[in-house]
Amino acid sequence: MIRGSRNIFTVRLPDTPALLECRIKGKVLKGVEGFYNPLAPGDLVTVEEEAPPSAAARILAVEPRRNRLTRTRFTRKDLALNPQSASQVLAANVDIVLCITSPASPPFRPRFLDRALAQAEIAPAPAVIVCNKWDLFDGDPDTEERLTDFERIGYRVIKASTKTGEGLEELKKITAGRLSVLVGQSGVGKSSLVNILLPGAETRVGETNRKYDRGNHTTAMSVLFEGNEENAGARLIDTPGIRRLLPDGIEKGDLIYYMKEFSPLAGKCSYGLSCSHRSEPGCKIMEAVHAGVIHSDRYESFLRIEDELA
Repeated sequence: MIRGSRNIFTVRLPDTPALLECRIKGKVLKGVEGFYNPLAPGDLVTVEEEAPPSAAARILAVEPRRNRLTRTRFTRKDLALNPQSASQVLAANVDIVLCITSPASPPFRPRFLDRALAQAEIAPAPAVIVCNKWDLFDGDPDTEERLTDFERIGYRVIKASTKTGEGLEELKKITAGRLSVLVGQSGVGKSSLVNILLPGAETRVGETNRKYDRGNHTTAMSVLFEGNEENAGARLIDTPGIRRLLPDGIEKGDLIYYMKEFSPLAGKCSYGLSCSHRSEPGCKIMEAVHAGVIHSDRYESFLRIEDELA
């Protein structure tokens, strides 16, 4: 599936560039109940084409997903009507989650990365941090420190710029032959990266809101862009900018399992899994913070996410 909106979905047929506009046959597809959107870019579907003159096409089924990247929707109307509709699928069956950020314009927000990385772990799918617009980096030591710490705990970090070309060859190698999804806040340059990595994609590119120093929404829905032999078969899913991200699909007590340096300590506190990691003696998480094994800002981020999940 390439994209979808209001029950009209664009599907590419296998081994051909042909695209079909389809509708879902019936009201519900088995296996995707409980989500705000029934299908997402990357989904594999079974399609039935009707004979002319109607030439209509219908989606009969969706294949089981090997992973899915979701987000929590915060539209109050949707939540009041059906709490289960709050989970939105951004992409399915992905090989890599590219967590896009920027050092400036909009400002570097490591706590957003903490949430995006946790969501990738939940999917599950390997994540890579891409600090785009690196040509705007002003030497801020805090930004360098947090990026270095993300590398220390096991994440690959790429400093990239569509202006200077820095990091783009590394990105091309990572995305070659894979399905990647770009996730980040508005204005960090996701669409610009797609245009550079897949010439001809021609995604809309917006400017940063000068008043609030944050991006304007230019991508209204997730869309899959496919490369060719020149692009080494890369496929990229561009997603709408996210201003607020709360890890979806887990409960408060589960978060510890989806933060890399926290998970080895799960259940090892004196109070076991009952530990709140805030004041209890013998808390291995707090000990790891004091020892520098867990960055203090990551710890504060962990506590804030837990509060929101509660």
